[in-house]
Amino acid sequence: MIVSRSVRALRKRERALAELVDKVPSHIWRLTADGEPIFFNKRMVDYLGLDIADIRQPGMSGLDAMIEMAIHPDDAARFRTTLRHCFASGESFSTRYRLRRHDGIYRWMSSRADSIHDRHGRISQWYGLCHDIDDQIRAEEALQRSERHLQRLIDALPVHICSWTPAGEVSYVSRRYMRELGLSKANFEQLAKAALDLVHPEDRLEVQGRAAHCIRAGEPFMMRYRRHGPDGLFRWTEGRFEPLRDQNGAIVEWYGLSIDVEDQVRVQDALRLAQQNLARASQAASLAELSASIAHEISQPLAAVISSSDVSQRWLSEQPPNIERAQKAVERISESAHSAVEVVARIRALFKRSETTRDYTALDSVVREARDLMAEEALRRRVRMDVELERDLPPIAFDRVQVQQVLINLIRNGLEAMDSAGDDRVLRIRARRATNAVQIEISDRGPGVEFPDRIFEPFFTTKGQGMGMGLAISRSIVESHGGRLSVEQADPHGATFIFTLPVDVGQAVHA
Repeated sequence: MIVSRSVRALRKRERALAELVDKVPSHIWRLTADGEPIFFNKRMVDYLGLDIADIRQPGMSGLDAMIEMAIHPDDAARFRTTLRHCFASGESFSTRYRLRRHDGIYRWMSSRADSIHDRHGRISQWYGLCHDIDDQIRAEEALQRSERHLQRLIDALPVHICSWTPAGEVSYVSRRYMRELGLSKANFEQLAKAALDLVHPEDRLEVQGRAAHCIRAGEPFMMRYRRHGPDGLFRWTEGRFEPLRDQNGAIVEWYGLSIDVEDQVRVQDALRLAQQNLARASQAASLAELSASIAHEISQPLAAVISSSDVSQRWLSEQPPNIERAQKAVERISESAHSAVEVVARIRALFKRSETTRDYTALDSVVREARDLMAEEALRRRVRMDVELERDLPPIAFDRVQVQQVLINLIRNGLEAMDSAGDDRVLRIRARRATNAVQIEISDRGPGVEFPDRIFEPFFTTKGQGMGMGLAISRSIVESHGGRLSVEQADPHGATFIFTLPVDVGQAVHA
């Protein structure tokens, strides 16, 4: 009775074990010590569509028959060699191969087998397990194709790319960059030194200082400098690197690139020179026209002054002097001089109010256009422009071209004022509502205005090559629109130019 219960319990455990083996989501198999298949679990039988008896072939071992029937032809030789080596050495078996499914489809498998030894230490059987990794292989192949495509794309781009960790470990350097640096592999110190050695001696100190500051402060770096190229010549390059941060704000990696901008710089220099030449030619033409107008208008009263002076001298030279007639000549001199003053006044009126065509327009679009027009010059002067526009600004009746001329003149003055500033180069442009007006503020961080009470006078300038007309014309334009242009000292340094343009109350309410 006891034996019977033991047998039943043993059989129950065997059935449970067999059920477990069949339910395991992998293929389980067993071989004899010399490699003959003696067991496939149900999942493997269902996959192959074959059981042990089905692979028996006359004159061929069961293992060879299984390899021929189920293993992909391209993998069969390697599979057989690996398995035989394990049989001979007793080492564990581990490999990847493609296994034929019952419908003829081959899928990638990862297989492993270990030996079981008897009490004498001899191998008695081999137990193996393989599971389907086809989806994983496909994903790995897709990832490898994507990586190869990305690598080819990076290698083809005319840029240099690198990345490194906050600890200074280089994680990637593009092949093009490595070739130019003359390195086969590099750590951060080697990479930084090799890159810095290529920088023009005149730019090297500034590049090194700004790069070190940005890394210490965790700030993005962007700078244009000259770098020694493969052709032995220095070419303008734009270097940039930025930190990648995690959700807590900690830097996890730095990404950097450098781009050859030689052609762009040359074109910009040529364009800037052409603009300067055009501006000088325009100023010369305007000055010539103004001079001709002044000469033409003032020549007659001056000629009358000279003529009356000659007459006065002649009457005073007579013996005795004719005082009465000389007095009349002096009166004519005074009249002619007043006439000359009126001529000058009319010329100055060119800069006073005039009637122009004005339309109701949103001022924020004009501010953005002026910002965009000056963006290239701001980049060249390494100035960041911050624009802050209050929402829903009311439309204003103004001459778009004239107001844009004012904005560009004030922006350019602000950019030029920061030429001698350090790294803190920010030009702030702000537009907001004021009482029955829209107020525009343009603030720089330069040295400030030395003569605020005279800066808007015609022909007054503190620039070495200025004409002193820009701010005078700007004030005339603003005043012709019924507004006001003024300047204030910024805190702690710099200047803020403020001008207002009045809002038509009725139009603003209607809008």
